[in-house]
Amino acid sequence: DTKTDVGWGHQIRSYVLDNSRIKDLRTNVEISNTQKVLDGDLDAFIEASLKQGV
Repeated sequence: DTKTDVGWGHQIRSYVLDNSRIKDLRTNVEISNTQKVLDGDLDAFIEASLKQGV
């Protein structure tokens, strides 16, 4: 069950600002507009999580 995989010490999202990308490790969604995500636009990550059931 992937929901139980998320806990202390488990990484689910990686913010790689030097390469201008943010990647969600559970859904493989990768966004190149880092400022938009840091401003709170998480819709792509949320939608992918819901579609995949994670």
